[in-house]
Amino acid sequence: MAIDDAGLDLLFREARTHNKFTDEPVSDETLHALYEILKFGPTSANSSPARFLFLRTKEAKERLAPALSSGNLAKTMAAPVTVVVAYDPKFHEKLPTLFPHNPDAQSWFTSNDALAATTAFRNGTLQGAYLVMAARALGLDIGAMSGFDNDKVDQEFLAEHGWRSNFLVNLGHGDWEGVFARSPRLDFDEACVML
Repeated sequence: MAIDDAGLDLLFREARTHNKFTDEPVSDETLHALYEILKFGPTSANSSPARFLFLRTKEAKERLAPALSSGNLAKTMAAPVTVVVAYDPKFHEKLPTLFPHNPDAQSWFTSNDALAATTAFRNGTLQGAYLVMAARALGLDIGAMSGFDNDKVDQEFLAEHGWRSNFLVNLGHGDWEGVFARSPRLDFDEACVML
């Protein structure tokens, strides 16, 4: 079964990055539903290294503010929710639960620091993309971004967990007034090779 054109428009063709959001809040129930969808996206060895910090309060946003670039400050402070998409470098500790059919899976990563780091970052990034798509599927708009000091975010929010920040996603109901004209994309022949 394939998704119809309306679904493709919602997720890709008509979806846009938003820099402004309405005042409509995003409920806790919606954030739970968002995670319940995105968690089913595939990761290698079902490693699921992404961790998500949902900043919803004024106080949380004020703690984030010193880490933001000047171009991201106002829009992030005004967004109903900002998600810190992070990853757990020790994700492999959960593999006995997440990948139970292979009792040796944890050793793949405890014996190879480079593999563990690459797997955590790559698959955590992939799960961040699932968050973007799940948010759109639920009727939310997003503004994914870099433009912040990872070390400051890690120290302020993630150190107690041992997690590391990857990127930020503002969530809410977009105000189309702040949307730019769609930028060009590469054609198939510029981006793809078939062998």
